[in-house]
Amino acid sequence: MTAPALPILYSFRRCPYAMRARLALAHAGMACELREINLRAKPQALLDASPKGTVPVLVLQDGQVIEQSLAIMLHALQTNDPDGWLTPTHGTQDDMLALVGRNDDFFKQALDRCKYPERYTAEAVNQAQTDAITWLAALDEQLAETGYLYGLNPSLADMALRPFVRQFARIDEAQWAEQPWPHLQDWLQRWIDSALFAEVMETYPGWIPDTTGPIFSTSSIESA
Repeated sequence: MTAPALPILYSFRRCPYAMRARLALAHAGMACELREINLRAKPQALLDASPKGTVPVLVLQDGQVIEQSLAIMLHALQTNDPDGWLTPTHGTQDDMLALVGRNDDFFKQALDRCKYPERYTAEAVNQAQTDAITWLAALDEQLAETGYLYGLNPSLADMALRPFVRQFARIDEAQWAEQPWPHLQDWLQRWIDSALFAEVMETYPGWIPDTTGPIFSTSSIESA
């Protein structure tokens, strides 16, 4: 089988995990073939590459498969990190990874229950709302000094968490605007208004198996 000309990224535009992967790939200027998939009709090529069947999945030219969003971010940034997302001015990379891990465990569970309350008991939803408020208030406090989670500039942690905070904000945008989290709200809005966000949220047609998907790439765009 002929090796692909570029790495292949299986993605879904609205998925926060896929979003964070695209952010890092775009920031690193790492071109790839983007295959936008329908999660209700997963193509066999995705399942062959990664039987778990979730996105994102990055297939490198040598056949290596990276099937976790954070691992894709680290791969891209270790290749090229023009704005130093891996080297924050405050804290360490281990500090950032610990926060991302807590986001993906504690906050993601609360987020799912807040977003889809009909799937859970009232007790579980009430606890999730309390957990989400506790988490987001803590982020607001962490952002108060510099506007970023780990210092003076955007970092891996900022870009890994923003897609999930955006999902929460979109559950009830009026209620989000009323929350006493000015630093968090500004941090999210600056990213939504950025050129990088526009690049990674461009709409692509669904991938048709046995065809070549569009090229996803961008020149270095200033982080927000």
